[in-house]
Amino acid sequence: MSEEAVPQQGGPAQPKGLLQQMEELMASLNADLSALDADLQSTAGTGPAPAKEAGPTG
Repeated sequence: MSEEAVPQQGGPAQPKGLLQQMEELMASLNADLSALDADLQSTAGTGPAPAKEAGPTG
């Protein structure tokens, strides 16, 4: 992640509020999860067969 939430010194821009930072982080996370979901969906049927689940032990 290249954009860190680091306070910037100087410049005419107002510092971002916590809510603004959280909204941007959530939007970025949502985009990353959507891309990951699309990647997983596209490769869902091309991988090896899933391993059988182990039965109860004990």
